Amino acid sequence: MSWPKLPLDQLGYVSRGRSRHRPRNDPSLYGGSYPFIQTGDVKHANFRISDHTATYSEAGLAQSRLWPKDTLCITIAANIADTALLGYEACFPDSIIGFIADEEKADPRFVKYYFDIIQRELQMVSQGATQDNLSQEKLLSFGIACPPVEVQRKVAEVLSAYDDLIATNQRRIALLEDAARRLYREWFVHLRFPGHESVAVKDGVPEGWCKRSMTSVADFVNGFAFKPEHLGEAGLPVVKIPELRSGITSKTPYNLGHIVPQRNHITTGDVLFSWSATLLVNEWGEGPALLNQHLFKVIPRNELHKRLVRFAVEAAIPELIGHAVGATMQHIRRSALDNHLMLVPDDTTSVAFAAQADPMMDAVLNLTAQNRELTKARDLLLPKLMSGQLDVSNIRLPEEATA
Repeated sequence: MSWPKLPLDQLGYVSRGRSRHRPRNDPSLYGGSYPFIQTGDVKHANFRISDHTATYSEAGLAQSRLWPKDTLCITIAANIADTALLGYEACFPDSIIGFIADEEKADPRFVKYYFDIIQRELQMVSQGATQDNLSQEKLLSFGIACPPVEVQRKVAEVLSAYDDLIATNQRRIALLEDAARRLYREWFVHLRFPGHESVAVKDGVPEGWCKRSMTSVADFVNGFAFKPEHLGEAGLPVVKIPELRSGITSKTPYNLGHIVPQRNHITTGDVLFSWSATLLVNEWGEGPALLNQHLFKVIPRNELHKRLVRFAVEAAIPELIGHAVGATMQHIRRSALDNHLMLVPDDTTSVAFAAQADPMMDAVLNLTAQNRELTKARDLLLPKLMSGQLDVSNIRLPEEATA
């Protein structure tokens, strides 16, 4: 089925965001109640923007504008052609183009999914000698498929059902991780573990516990030094810092793994720690993969200590940052891990902590796996539905699964 194509400005209102004041980092512009969306917020949103990292004050709003909920945000600098729908009224700068759909002509969800299809094309026409940039003129030169708006809504309902489930799982993941993190802090930072009232504490160490260096409690195995010629589109995903943060995406490189030592192979449940540029700890939840350099696989020497070590490393990051070296890209030396002491509880407390933390973190891994399968299913449907190749009436909506 062939659908007519129209430029975006014939489907609704199109304009760049606004941030007129100079300098842009004037403190008087920030800290108020008006959400200020930046390109990174759009990039990290799965489908709908539900949180933000900055806010505008009244002065900030005065030199910008407030866009309505369901405005489609399209990044045109830094991260090219990333898109997401506003989940609430918000401001954004001129590095983002806003699209407000004419409801008689377009469903903003459908338009967002169409941009997912043509994102790579938009990125290719935006490549510059020094910095990539997508002008509004270039953006409007692309036609957007325009089936009847009723069809657009049906297609969007099917695809957004997947994204809504993914977003729900992401919220559940965040709550579970936060609960486990708070449990760690309650027991091992504030020392309010079960039975703490009857345990003597000397120099911050409860009786029967000890302090040991991180490297004596766990092995920190650095990833493989992949070269550009090692990376392609077949084999196992190569996990770099973006994958540690956001999982496997369309930008993730692959390698067959034949040249990679077994110690640099990872799988679901492995604890990973990025020690260069961005310091971050996470558990890998997306199956067999290969670990890139600048990330450690953290292997506890006592399996009972897996989640204990995971949260201990995370809690140590502020101190480790203080020992980071490097003029342009800071990184952690192994000696900093040798010198950092972590609190190791007695076996009774270790067992009790694992009994509470493990079910929460295992549920996180389960939900991560569910999201991966939902993403695969959505991405298989996306081009077929957006081209009219597949009759939307025959598609069964996904169902929410339990953790």
